[in-house]
Amino acid sequence: MFDRIRRYAGRFRGVEGTDVPERRASRERRAHNLFEAAAVYVAARAEDDQERMEEAAGWVSPEALSFGVSELACRAVITLARERDESPATVARDLLGLPVA
Repeated sequence: MFDRIRRYAGRFRGVEGTDVPERRASRERRAHNLFEAAAVYVAARAEDDQERMEEAAGWVSPEALSFGVSELACRAVITLARERDESPATVARDLLGLPVA
């Protein structure tokens, strides 16, 4: 009887089933923000660490990871452009090995 009351009360409070693997994985995914996931993903890619890339990619949705990687790229290009005293367009083309426009 007490177990049924506890389960009912747990459902009411949203606690019931918190150890369900899907919910646990969801909580772990929320523990990382998209910028952290993007930073780890890009660093792992630069180091050719496939396992770490896959781990970071699992922290957030693919859309969120894409946004984070894009934001990281923009910030990196802006920082390099300032350091080199060049335009962001020139730096971006140089990083990609493209000819000067």
